[in-house]
Amino acid sequence: MALSLTDLKNGMAIDLPDGLFTVVEFQHVKPGKGGAFVRTKLRNVRTKAVVERTFRAEEKVEQALIDKREMQFLYRDGEQYVFMDNSTYDQMTVDGASLGTSTSFLKEGDSAVLELYGGEIVDVDLPAAVELAVAETDPGLQGDRVSGARKPATTETGLVVQVPLFVNPGDRIKVDTRSGEYLTRA
Repeated sequence: MALSLTDLKNGMAIDLPDGLFTVVEFQHVKPGKGGAFVRTKLRNVRTKAVVERTFRAEEKVEQALIDKREMQFLYRDGEQYVFMDNSTYDQMTVDGASLGTSTSFLKEGDSAVLELYGGEIVDVDLPAAVELAVAETDPGLQGDRVSGARKPATTETGLVVQVPLFVNPGDRIKVDTRSGEYLTRA
């Protein structure tokens, strides 16, 4: 659907020749002489890179309608991930590569919002933090009480997180899905 640049809104998705973008911010500028233009900051949906673009006010862009579906992760089958749509109960098999780094935070039974554009997954919205079990880590040594000391721990999903020395295998920890960092013991 062609859209006039005067109808732009923050958060709107647009399809440009160089990719799919969401509008971070925009500003209509009407200089004293010359034509009006629109200065924008756009975030690439796939790479998350932010770019600045300037358009002439009379230009048209293609609005992208992104379908956001809340889905439950059922199980992993090799490199394939099987999800169930929470509203229709249809199952969807997704290639692990199209999920990106979000696979490190998904465990069976978790919910995620999959953003689809033209049948292709363009983004995965996860909760801000997830609870994961520590599968493997070195034991903290008695007397090793250096303030803020960390050690690597491997979670049930295979994600390696730097945790405090008191965390042991079998403990449940909260991990920030945006940064991949340890937050607290659960």
